Amino acid sequence: MPTPAHTPPPSVLHVVDSLERGGLERLVNDLAIAQHQAGWNVAVFSINDTQGYRQCLEDAGVPVIVGHKQGTLDMQVLKLLRHTLKSTGIRTVHAHNFVPSYYAAIALIGLRPKVAQVVTCHDMGTRLNNRRLRALFKWSVGRSQRIAMVGRQVFERFVSTGIVPASKACTVLNAVPIDHFVITPDKRSWARQALGLASQDLVVGCVGRLVELKNHATLIKLWPDVLRARPDARLVLIGDGPLRDTLQKLAFELGVADHIVFAGLRENVAQLLPALDIFALPSLTEGVSIALLEAMATGLPSLASKVGGNIEVIEHGQTGLLFDLQEGQALRQALMALVGDEALRAQLARQARTWTQTNASLNVLTTRYASLYGEAHEQLR
Repeated sequence: MPTPAHTPPPSVLHVVDSLERGGLERLVNDLAIAQHQAGWNVAVFSINDTQGYRQCLEDAGVPVIVGHKQGTLDMQVLKLLRHTLKSTGIRTVHAHNFVPSYYAAIALIGLRPKVAQVVTCHDMGTRLNNRRLRALFKWSVGRSQRIAMVGRQVFERFVSTGIVPASKACTVLNAVPIDHFVITPDKRSWARQALGLASQDLVVGCVGRLVELKNHATLIKLWPDVLRARPDARLVLIGDGPLRDTLQKLAFELGVADHIVFAGLRENVAQLLPALDIFALPSLTEGVSIALLEAMATGLPSLASKVGGNIEVIEHGQTGLLFDLQEGQALRQALMALVGDEALRAQLARQARTWTQTNASLNVLTTRYASLYGEAHEQLR
């Protein structure tokens, strides 16, 4: 009998702007490693020079190719991207957000055999106010087979504005590796020591870049009120960014600097989350926040602004608390409700972890994207 033809493993090249630490990059890191562990031929292409999650991926056996982009449309990067696809035999490109989508689409022009392109939109697309970027992204959408949105709000934004046709669009909720996020007494003790916190402190934490859209200043301005109710309260800001000096100055002017920890950029967020009693996300805009999903997977009671994908992740009063940015006292009321009610915190924490196990696990995500790649190849034929 003839020997059956060898079926190559599924293959995918993730294309990103960079691997510097953020929610999008964390998701790509987790997804690529999970696909590699499942036996896929998987690699990551970073258009810009990068470190961040690069070492983590390479340590896990996922190759990282770096383009070192210099100009707006760098021909050398495009040549390297095209060469990577030819030399690896990868059959699916998964581009993450806008610049990667049109770089990938250009690199695929005339390539044989054909390669399917899937794009994930990770946020509400505020950068597409730039007319040139918007035009290039819309062109790349036309050359892509499937466009995934990380939440229903993102889906409705892109489809209703005509940027993405409904026939190509779908929703794939972000996810996290659930087993990495859990609180135990030992982990809590270690995390508090690592952040310089006392065991009796009531700790509110936020994870994210120190930029205006994350709205850390509003949280800091509430800290005098929190301290009047709980003198042992501490606010921990994990992340770094251009507003660090401004926020530290604000904390000093309000007399709360000794009660706020600027923890800086950390590579071990999963190990630090058990230090928290409450997770806060007061952002002005979000897609579906990886930081929020990680906090909920850890089993933390969370409060978040009623924007973007936050309303798809949190069911108010069940898996967390939501507040309206347009209502001046809403954040204060939600925060004080959690600060003052230990039983409420415990209830929300349990239900948050259960929800993430069911709806936002990495296993669910990898299965959904495997199906989406299959759909893309069907459309390519």
